[in-house]
Amino acid sequence: MTKRFEGRTVLVTGAGSGIGRATALAFAAEGAQLMLSDLSDANGRDTAAQARAAGARAEFLQGDVARGADCRAMVARALDVFGGLHVAFNNAGINLAAGPIADVEESEWHRILATNLTGVFLCMKYEIEAMKRAGGGAIINTASVGGVIGTAGVTAYCATKHGVLGLTKSAALDHIKDGIRINAVCPGGTRTPMLLEWFKDPAVERAATADTPLGRFADPAEIARVVLFLASDEASFIVGQGLVADGGLTAH
Repeated sequence: MTKRFEGRTVLVTGAGSGIGRATALAFAAEGAQLMLSDLSDANGRDTAAQARAAGARAEFLQGDVARGADCRAMVARALDVFGGLHVAFNNAGINLAAGPIADVEESEWHRILATNLTGVFLCMKYEIEAMKRAGGGAIINTASVGGVIGTAGVTAYCATKHGVLGLTKSAALDHIKDGIRINAVCPGGTRTPMLLEWFKDPAVERAATADTPLGRFADPAEIARVVLFLASDEASFIVGQGLVADGGLTAH
């Protein structure tokens, strides 16, 4: 395996499970030193332990991306421990119980907006400051196929992910002159704990994958490979894009 990220510091939010964990471990395998964050202290520490067992340097700081102070703190810890920040994967996100928009409580709307959209804004705010001082970097935000198309029953989620794409594109134009490339990954259905909670019944999962030409959900490691590509020098001419990895769902 190549060591594309040797000597680089990579920050990953939502690193405690799913795509975040898979991506953190993929970065570790390619030589990165890791600054990890997650709302779950236990899950985040477990990912950090796995990264260290694989030979990587890894720090973990429990935090909530909906809080500006927590976002500032994790960037500051990366600078204190590793001396810089080269890559950030803003991946933390939540979903709500399925239902039409008229049934979404106002408190639920504000909660998902705070994590999925404001959280990405707050992370980028402090990451960009650090990267500008270092002369550049790469940021990848987790959007979703739900940021490209609408899906009945998850309106609030889709609204936040459409917002992440708009935020990504505009921020990319703001900061490309600073040497910071900002892009997003848009996963389709992926076998993460959050998604599988929705599909405990195998029949429901089969129905959910029926519209995907590949006929299955992605493994988190497949999405991790897309993130590493966007973070790497191989993607040096990709700016302000949402790269869709959805098994063909939106090719219809």
